[in-house]
Amino acid sequence: MSDAQLDATPVLYDPADIPDADLVDWGVIPTMIEGESRVSGVLLYKGPGGSPESGVWVCTPGYWACEVTEHEFCHFLSGRATYTHESGEVIEIEPDTAAFFPKGWKGTCRVHETVRKVYMIR
Repeated sequence: MSDAQLDATPVLYDPADIPDADLVDWGVIPTMIEGESRVSGVLLYKGPGGSPESGVWVCTPGYWACEVTEHEFCHFLSGRATYTHESGEVIEIEPDTAAFFPKGWKGTCRVHETVRKVYMIR
């Protein structure tokens, strides 16, 4: 479906308050270093060929290798995590943190408390 084919604007109200029962299980992070982070979410929009994509992403505690394959903007609504770039730069995530991860970003992510974010990948 192209943007011109949308009949209505995709809208998601109260993304911080979506009940866990309404989240779709997206599985386990495949690059785990420690623990077993499970991911779930709600897809708001996915364009032709999968880009752009936006929605809500929820991830349970754990530690994994992270490589960003497309530009991603995130607004973290809840939880706590630490992203560490391969250069050593540390990004502390807490509620109401906004971050842009450019395509090619590599490092690790350690989720301390289950995180919930609104995201846009392009």
